[in-house]
Amino acid sequence: MPDWNAERYHHISAPQQAWGRRILERLPLDGHECVLDLGCGTGRITGELAARVPRGRVVALDRSPSMLATACDWLRQSAPSVALVQADGALLPFNRAFDAVFSGATFHWIHDHGALFRSIVTALKPGGRLVAQCGGGPNLALLFGRAARLMHDPRFAHYFEEWTDATYYSDAESAARRMRIAGFVDVETNLEAAPTAFDSPVEFQEFIANVCVRHHVARLPPRERQIFLRELTVAAAADTPPLTLDYWRLNMSGRRPA
Repeated sequence: MPDWNAERYHHISAPQQAWGRRILERLPLDGHECVLDLGCGTGRITGELAARVPRGRVVALDRSPSMLATACDWLRQSAPSVALVQADGALLPFNRAFDAVFSGATFHWIHDHGALFRSIVTALKPGGRLVAQCGGGPNLALLFGRAARLMHDPRFAHYFEEWTDATYYSDAESAARRMRIAGFVDVETNLEAAPTAFDSPVEFQEFIANVCVRHHVARLPPRERQIFLRELTVAAAADTPPLTLDYWRLNMSGRRPA
């Protein structure tokens, strides 16, 4: 799986940052807690999380080396006390370590959600809380449907042999069931539409190239990559409303029993 272009993501991820701030608002904190940011990305929201626990501690975890490198630079200025850890969310190296686990825009990059929730509940202290959001349900169905048609186009098909999807979008009911099986109580899950519009074709194309279809274009030579992205962008420009990604967010919360 290709790593992220973390520097570009840091500058174009305004939608993810906005969602992350709303998730953070749902996490009750007194200021002394030990909190895990699972899938910290480039650390923008991690710094805001750290500001909410001035007497506590934040651990920022991500699977991506490039994301952690960018987060290290960013947090050195904004939240130098944050500890950085590279690990898989479904194999967390912690046991009863955290009062809370926070996560935004990450769980859909992990295929085994049963293992993910077992890993998180193990990392939480008794009574600890999970508050998270990721892509879910019909997330980006329009964009990915168009990408799938292009993948079968004779111009591109041979580049996508043995293709496997990089993401998994759970529905709310399945997420709740897996959380309860893992041991969570007070489980709440729901899906919300989050359509996201862009001001210009250039911004739309850069965003999808570095976020939504980065696994697709990583398989393509430069010329074919530009054709692939341009056709997705032209189709989106003709939509009503134009240049809008059909995002859906899956909200999750639960608690490890005391």
